[in-house]
Amino acid sequence: MSKTLVVVESPAKAKTIEKYLGKNYTVKASMGHLRDLPKSQFGVDLENDFTPKYINIRGKGDIIKSLKTAAKNADKVYLASDPDREGEAIAWHLAHILNVDEYESCRIVFNEITKPAIQEAVKKPRPINLDRVDAQQARRMLDRIVGYKLSPLLWRKVRKGLSAGRVQSVTVKLICDREKEVQSFVSEEYWSVGVKLREKPKSAIFDAELVTIDGNKLSIGNEAEAEKVREDLEKQSFIVNEVKKRQRQRKPAPPFITSSLQQDASRKLGFTSRKTMMLAQQLYEGLELSKKGPVGLITYMRTDSTRVSEIAQKEAIDYVNEKFGSSYLPEKPPVYSTKKSQDAHEAIRPTSVLFTPDSITTSLSKDQLKLYTLIWERFVASQMSAAIYDTLTIAIQAGKYGIKATGSQLKFAGFTAIYIEGKDKKENEKDVSLPELEVNQVINLQKVLPKQHFTEPPPRYNEASLVKILEEKGIGRPSTYSPIIETILGRGYVVRVEKNFEPTELGFVVVDMLKEYFEDIVDAEFSASLENKLDEIAEGKIEKNELLKQFYEPFAKTLEHAEEEIGHVELPVEVSDVPCEHCGRLMVVKQGRYGKFLACPGFPECRNTKALLKDTGALCVKCGGNIVERRTKRGKNFYGCKNYPDCDFVTWDMPMKETCPTCGAAMLKHNYKNGRFLLYCSNEVCETRKDNPINKELDKLKKRAETKAENSESDEIATKTTKATKQVKKSAVKSTKKSTAKKKTTTKKTEEN
Repeated sequence: MSKTLVVVESPAKAKTIEKYLGKNYTVKASMGHLRDLPKSQFGVDLENDFTPKYINIRGKGDIIKSLKTAAKNADKVYLASDPDREGEAIAWHLAHILNVDEYESCRIVFNEITKPAIQEAVKKPRPINLDRVDAQQARRMLDRIVGYKLSPLLWRKVRKGLSAGRVQSVTVKLICDREKEVQSFVSEEYWSVGVKLREKPKSAIFDAELVTIDGNKLSIGNEAEAEKVREDLEKQSFIVNEVKKRQRQRKPAPPFITSSLQQDASRKLGFTSRKTMMLAQQLYEGLELSKKGPVGLITYMRTDSTRVSEIAQKEAIDYVNEKFGSSYLPEKPPVYSTKKSQDAHEAIRPTSVLFTPDSITTSLSKDQLKLYTLIWERFVASQMSAAIYDTLTIAIQAGKYGIKATGSQLKFAGFTAIYIEGKDKKENEKDVSLPELEVNQVINLQKVLPKQHFTEPPPRYNEASLVKILEEKGIGRPSTYSPIIETILGRGYVVRVEKNFEPTELGFVVVDMLKEYFEDIVDAEFSASLENKLDEIAEGKIEKNELLKQFYEPFAKTLEHAEEEIGHVELPVEVSDVPCEHCGRLMVVKQGRYGKFLACPGFPECRNTKALLKDTGALCVKCGGNIVERRTKRGKNFYGCKNYPDCDFVTWDMPMKETCPTCGAAMLKHNYKNGRFLLYCSNEVCETRKDNPINKELDKLKKRAETKAENSESDEIATKTTKATKQVKKSAVKSTKKSTAKKKTTTKKTEEN
């Protein structure tokens, strides 16, 4: 019987695929790349048409030996690495290692790990796509040229351990530019004026807002102006000027692509890009589903396409029709446009809609289930009809003042019966109803409510907004966003502060240097144009070496000029008032991967470091010491007494400088996930704590802990009882056996006598 070897990338995937192919196939995993450019050398021959020097990766010797043996004993070898450029390159490297002809039909690809997809792929092998391999090689060599030529310059001119990357440098510049906008922003005061109205003296009150004065857009700059408007409005008659009724449709979003999955997982689940991609990989490769064994639950998670197969679309339509009815389906199955030219595989979707989140809850971890539910709901919703809202807009005239009231009622849920986008969640929380009014109808003023506001700076980038801007500007590829973010955090160029990215002094210094001497490297448009040219290589339109030559020649000249011009850059040093316990020097503030810390300036003679404690200005309720901000090992902020370990006061909630008016203890600020907060007294016996909502939450936690302890104690008692019962049974059995044996002996002796 002939044997076929199938080589995939991961053991989890191998296990799932082997189940579908049967006994005539052997499936082995390469564990990713087996060949790469050497870490200790540049690895690209610039004088010889950019010839790369590939070597077997250290530590992969046993895997290579095992694969070679399996390939030697097989009649046919199929290379089944991932269906993207990286996967194509892995297949090409495997072909060289296993002596497989790259021009033969040795490559199989599949977008999902299901039995039909795997069996269909095996029927349609093809040669390795060398254009796609060249595109991956070009990207790898561009990154190697920038990284290995530019990073040493940073080592010499700034400090050791730094790196510059083709995409990471642009990302850091975006964060630095946004921080400069925030720092230079000047907040301006402005006022809005809300009014509470009612149709009749005892009818329901509804809200409206002042929008124009004398036909011009509202502009109130201070309290005096606002007060004048309020007084004038209270003297006016309020007459309905116009009533507009209409229906508004909200169409569902397309199925996820890599970038939109990362954004929504960040907004709705609080996942980092790295965590999202790790979990998606697990769902794609296959998980154990009770008696069904390993099953691939989603399609390939690195994609720019919103295309969906007809089979998957029909399955979703049938599910929606059965679950919700035909009214929840559009007249024609939806087709979503794809921005990118690449359309190699489908959008991210469940391999089967019938694997509902509820049906596989017990087989997935908590986070796996959260992400799968997000993917499943988004895909099913994408095939459903639009949500329909009845909207009502009422224009009201009060003398020279124009007032507008807007109401919206959900008439037909459509896709929102399953899924609401992260950015639209607040908008969909509640309907706003308005009374049925007629033109020229006079309505009653209940109250005028002027409100002070201040213009706010543009928000700092968080995980979702950074991924969004990178995609919009065409910088890198969605599959690279996660490692980019991890790299710039690891190098200390940026830090996370309350889920937002802020550049460090080091980040500013490096970006300013690159902007002055390597403008193209940090230019978003230049980076995007390189990505487009890599696409053209993959499509066979331009040669790999042509792109490398266009990039390297001007880069090499700039590098030589920068080496001569740039002197050693001194990073600004922030000196603290904390003396070093070992040598007496005043310690300086340093920036590490997990934030700022104190270090002795006498390094390397003195290596003393300590945590940088941020004083909150609040006083400890136990000993009167200062309460400082601390960090857990996982980087989460908490607050504790500076006199630790002598004082053990700690809290997750932020201490405020304000004190309780009742007992004088520090006030704590408890933040909720929905953005609201609650101030409460830190003194547990204070009278203000009696009816405070925070107590209910604290009581719940205590009860859970007590219940857990009771259950644990009950379990322990039950275990002891079970053991005692077993012991009694064993003793009884032994006693019975002894008694039986004794009787047999007595009977035997009697018979003998």
